[in-house]
Amino acid sequence: MANLPPLPGRAHYPGSGNPPGRAQPINPNPAPHVVLGTSVLADPAPGEELIYLAMGCFWGAEKLMWELGASVTAVGYMGGDTPNPTYGEVCTGLTGHAETVRVVFDPHTLPLEKIVQAFFESHDPTTLNRQGNDVGTQYRSALFTTTVQQLQLATHMRDMYQAELEVAGRGTIVTQIELANEAGPFYLAEEVHQGYLHKVPHGYQCHARTGIACPLPQRN
Repeated sequence: MANLPPLPGRAHYPGSGNPPGRAQPINPNPAPHVVLGTSVLADPAPGEELIYLAMGCFWGAEKLMWELGASVTAVGYMGGDTPNPTYGEVCTGLTGHAETVRVVFDPHTLPLEKIVQAFFESHDPTTLNRQGNDVGTQYRSALFTTTVQQLQLATHMRDMYQAELEVAGRGTIVTQIELANEAGPFYLAEEVHQGYLHKVPHGYQCHARTGIACPLPQRN
């Protein structure tokens, strides 16, 4: 889609310490999702769940989730210290945030196991703070869960996948898995980033991955 505003450049901060951030959201009035038509910050409806995924550049990660069947997706920043950071601030690596996709889903039509499987298969969880040529803590592998049950399943599937990777001679999974309330708030990213790969169909999409299938757990 033409006439998109230019992406913010990287900010540079002399010395050490985190950018101070701001009290107000950087995207206070987001448009409805360009593909799904839903409010990008909609709360889960009855029977739905919420999870947050960080797997490198959030453009491709969000597209993966809306194509998989999520009810709501949005991109933003999570797991850091700076309140309401900008893209440029996050790109310095000083805010501590990871580029993150907020995903609302109905587990009856899109089981959590399928989301976690797609998460592990669609990036390389063995590379620390890196996905392909994208380097920095903002590109780290992380999975922020909103229930203990999600946490347990994600951890179990990580261990299952690790066993498969070891057989294939691959490295150790470094994915950060923790409860979302321990990781800190999700801050919605600028409007230009929301649904980016629908707006720019041939835009950049990271394709770093192991090539190894992630097994699904057996249901009781």
